Amino acid sequence: MCKHIIPIETQTKFVILMHPKEFKKVKNGTGFLTHLSLTNSELFIDVEFSKHKRVNEIISQYESFVLYPTDDAINISQNNPKKIQDKKMAIFILDATWSCAKTMLRDSANLQKLQTISFDLGRKSMFEIKEQPEEFCLSTIESTLSVLENIDRLDLENIGNDAKANFLNPFFKMIEYQKQRIEQSLGSFIRYKQR
Repeated sequence: MCKHIIPIETQTKFVILMHPKEFKKVKNGTGFLTHLSLTNSELFIDVEFSKHKRVNEIISQYESFVLYPTDDAINISQNNPKKIQDKKMAIFILDATWSCAKTMLRDSANLQKLQTISFDLGRKSMFEIKEQPEEFCLSTIESTLSVLENIDRLDLENIGNDAKANFLNPFFKMIEYQKQRIEQSLGSFIRYKQR
């Protein structure tokens, strides 16, 4: 899928915190595609990040937020999260199932202290090969695109329309590849059963 990635440069630092279970999903994990699609991103794999040296460095150096829909989250579809202008912004994205993301946030005291952000859902997930648990759920790369669109609209970024339009290309190519593999496997199975 790498050949379909056109990396985007952002002022905002994106930090993808990947649960170890997601790390094992090499064939359909969108966290890696997200990381490779953003030049100003870092990716770390763990469950608990309280004592993670680099994560804590980023928190101290940036105005940091966690993408997570809490009751007191700043809705970036409506409000500008960056009130303090003396630090650049970092957004932490939890790459995990909902239950695993909840555990990651609960167990990471440093992340719990950060303001959460969310957005209004403007699209339904296009992850055709994976059923989302709820209608409002998006994959990591789809969620990141929503964040990019919103912070760009708030003039916190200057991302071209082409860059945003092409951001999901590796995601779509991955889905297309997986569907082809499923069809090939099904065809092989049918031919085997007909013998």
